[in-house]
Amino acid sequence: MPAPLDADSIRRAPKVLLHDHLDGGLRPQTVLELADEAGYRDLPAGDAEALGRWFREAADSGSLVRYLETFAHTVGVMQRPEAVRRVARECALDLAADGVVYAEVRMAPELVTAGGTPIEEAVEAILDGFAQGSAEAAAAGTPITVGALLCAMRQADRWEEVAGLVVRYRDAGVVGFDLAGPEIGFPPDRHPEAIALLDRAGAHRTIHAGEAAGIDSIRAALDGARAERLGHGVRIADEVPADGPLGPVAQRVLDAQVPLEVAPSSNVQTGAYPSIAAHPVDRLHRLGFAVTVNTDNRLMSGVSVTSELTDVAAAHGWGWDDVQAVTERALAAAFADDAVRARLLTDVVRPGYAALRG
Repeated sequence: MPAPLDADSIRRAPKVLLHDHLDGGLRPQTVLELADEAGYRDLPAGDAEALGRWFREAADSGSLVRYLETFAHTVGVMQRPEAVRRVARECALDLAADGVVYAEVRMAPELVTAGGTPIEEAVEAILDGFAQGSAEAAAAGTPITVGALLCAMRQADRWEEVAGLVVRYRDAGVVGFDLAGPEIGFPPDRHPEAIALLDRAGAHRTIHAGEAAGIDSIRAALDGARAERLGHGVRIADEVPADGPLGPVAQRVLDAQVPLEVAPSSNVQTGAYPSIAAHPVDRLHRLGFAVTVNTDNRLMSGVSVTSELTDVAAAHGWGWDDVQAVTERALAAAFADDAVRARLLTDVVRPGYAALRG
């Protein structure tokens, strides 16, 4: 007999996460403790439960100003290397405890340099934290592999510097480059020298596109930044009519099997769709797009990989075939070595789902 497709079973399933922001996944208690250590006095609540609730409500408010304020607080308490290291360590532990066996977690190192931390030291703190958390998780019997994605902020001018860090640290745990920040007004080819640097080094890149902006943003990410994956990418659905042919960009993304890092709860929070039931994640999945399911910001959305998959499965009638399919797609799209992907697929993912399917 297959296990019931519920939160308890999905938590036991081996999962793969491609789109998760380090500064969007802090534990509320950690925010409080880091604020206390740093003398940060601007938090809107003084206990972990109330603070966690404030983050979710602010992110749910429909106000972009309040949503962005949530990150002002998390980034505000991450201005010291030891704070970054702690947050990264806890991130690895929390994901491992949720049954994630491979994760790529992204952070813009430039955001944690305001207090004077050199950007290289910020990157090293992220990598040290992931390594420490992964080692502790393995010792606890929940092994996880965590790679870092380094984001450049679209509205800033440090793209080439961040691209250089991706290349410099790629043998130390950095797996790729990302562009984050406002899509509208800041095209992904604004600093072509950064993209050229990545091209010369053969470095991986995923680009935020098709979240706040539509098809033009997706086309620009593919053509201007040569994106291998689309961060969100869900607005490809704008060219996927209920009946009739796909639009040209949608057809291109489908044909090339460009992975979509879809984060349904986050999209509902930011007002892109009214509910998970109304979200196009299932329609895209059924049509054969390379859909993966992700958390985006676990603190702000109050989600885990388990809860996200559970909610999508419940809303769209998914079975174990669907959950395994999006997991294997995510693993295939990971910026890990071929040997790592093959080992996880053969030794972890497929046996894990076989056990759940009975």
